[in-house]
This record gives sequence, C-alpha cells and structure tokens, in this order.
Amino acid sequence: MTQAARPVVLATGGTGGHVFPAEALAGELEARGVAFTLVTDSRGRQWQGALSRRPIHYIRSASPTGSPVKKVLALFSLALGLFDAWRALGRIGPSVVVGFGGYASVPTMVAARLRRLPAMLHEQNAVLGRANRLVLGGAGRVATSFARTRYLDGDARAQLVGNPVREPVRVLRDSPYRPPGEGRVIDLLVFGGSQGAASFGEVVPQAVLSLPQALRSRLRIVQQCRPESIDRVRTSYVRAGVVAEIAPFFTDLPQRMAAAHLVIGRSGASTVAELAAIGRPSILVPYPYAADDHQTANARAFEATGACIVLPHASFTAAALAGHLVSLTEEPERLAAMAGAAHAAGRPDAAARLADVVGEFVSLPLSPSATGVAA
Repeated sequence: MTQAARPVVLATGGTGGHVFPAEALAGELEARGVAFTLVTDSRGRQWQGALSRRPIHYIRSASPTGSPVKKVLALFSLALGLFDAWRALGRIGPSVVVGFGGYASVPTMVAARLRRLPAMLHEQNAVLGRANRLVLGGAGRVATSFARTRYLDGDARAQLVGNPVREPVRVLRDSPYRPPGEGRVIDLLVFGGSQGAASFGEVVPQAVLSLPQALRSRLRIVQQCRPESIDRVRTSYVRAGVVAEIAPFFTDLPQRMAAAHLVIGRSGASTVAELAAIGRPSILVPYPYAADDHQTANARAFEATGACIVLPHASFTAAALAGHLVSLTEEPERLAAMAGAAHAAGRPDAAARLADVVGEFVSLPLSPSATGVAA
C-alpha cells in the first residue's frame, strides 16, 4: 500500500473539547478524498459528521484520577487499551496517527510510537494537556491553537494552526455584529458548558436584579441552566421583569451566540474558538478546577487581544458582574471594538491548516479543499 493510500488515524478522548477539532479535521480530510479512521474508547459512539460515516476502532481506556483504587484500575484499563491499540494499528496500517488529547488517546499514541509510526498532536488549549504531555516524546509535530502554549515554549515541533470549529459555527463567520442602540433590546447569552454552571445560576440573576430598572427592562436573556435550578432562575427573572429563555441545553447554541450582544461563559478551548470564529464580545469566568488551570490561560490569551473581559471565579460576584454589565452597555462602541477584536483573533480555516500540516508532515498529497476559508 502506498503512503497516499494508507489512512490517517485520529485518536482522541470523548469530551467535546477533543471531539470538535477531530470532527472538523475528519470533514476536511473527507473533502480532500483522504482515507481516515478513528480510534477511541466507548464514548466514540457519540461521534457525528464525517467520523460517523467511517469504521471506528474501540479501545479500553480510563482517566487515572480519583481514589487510589480508581487510579490503579484506570492504569490497568489503559494497559489493556495499549494492547487494543497495538492490534488496531497493525490492522489499519496508517500513514500517520493524529492525537487530540484526552486519556483515551494515550494508548493509541503510545502504540504508534512502539510501532514507529509517524505521529503528531493537536492541542486545543493554551496549556499542553496532561495526556498530550504524556505522549509528547513520540510526536513529530504539535499543532497549536494559541500563539503561545505552556510546556511548548521554544519547541521547534510546535506549529500554530488554530482550533477547528464545527461547521454550524464556521458558517456564521460573516454574521455582522451590531451593538445595541440607545434604548434598544440587549441580547445576553449565558452558558457554562455542556452541563451548565451552578454558579452562573446564582450570580447572574442576582446581578440582573441589582441593575437599574431602565437597564433591566432592555435585557433579553438566553441562559443555559442546570435542571435543578431552572425554576428558581426563571422566577428571579420574572420578578426582575426581564424576558428570559431558560433551558438545560440549546441545540442551536452557535446561532444563539451570533444573535447575542454579549456572552457570559466559561473559557474552554471550544468556547473561545467559537467566540472568535463568530466574533462576539464576552465576559469569561474560567472554571477554577480545570486541569493546570488551562481555562485561565485560554481566557487571558483571548483577553490580550481585546476580545473579552476575564472575571476570575473568586471575583465572580453579583456586584462585580453588574458593574461590568452597566459599563459595557453604556459604551456600545466598546462592545463593537471587543467584537471586532474577537473576530480578528478567529481562525476559521484551522481545519484546513491542520490538514495541511498533516500532509506536509508525512508528504501526503493533500490538495486544498473547497472548505478552506481565508482568515
């Protein structure tokens, strides 16, 4: 089998931050006529897009966190996963293995090194993740999402491509931002990740209740909320006279983001990439328990472009948030400037750039596809 005919293996965990860029690269490879396959754990059954149309090779894995007993069991599961991955790569015979992080990617990346296969990584955050650090020694290239990535300073293997976003996000790249006019409705989007954020359900309604009536009457809020908090949050907004739509999950979140004048959210890699791709101003509250505090690193890097305000979790109070809401809504030109900075930081062609790096790394003839978008 020639190098060009051998498939590209995508190895990743099952959480959204790892899923989205892998799906985006898969779509780009499919558009270029390049064979690929996925190696993942049991969570791989959730995959969509191009990945769902290709065979998936499942391996055993687990995250070595929690109690000592759980850690030992996880290490045993990862060892079995290494055996699974070794066999899978032997059957597949890939041209290159691309890892996207998450502990489910570790057995496959280690197996690739043992089989002396070309391997590279994609890092979504401004801090190289723990799983990617474990397998960094076997990577010939590391595609990054931020200009600076902790643990990769000065590493010649690092190459900036950006963090690929989902197609429903990418198509909104050209949606214009119009700051709220004087006395007009202000659309506010609040979300805290796939499970919502308990603190958002407490702090945001309190902040809104403390706003001047003239400002409250202009607000129109869309808020993702934990199921157990929905009734309480909805009641708070009714009492404040604020129009609000509350739900535990929104399937059309990219469209909601595009319609917002201001976004309040966490600063996971996908959230930052989507805010940049669409170009919307935001107040970001990094999740304080993220591994290596990578959400703070993401938020600070985004803040440095002028695209957002970072409100550390320890300072995330109703008074602090209300102060930002008042100052921003009184200066719509500042909101417009933040939106412009976010848009300028976006890399809508990240999937195409990542595919180019894959091709250059192993000399695959990956011709540009029609899906590539100029930055």
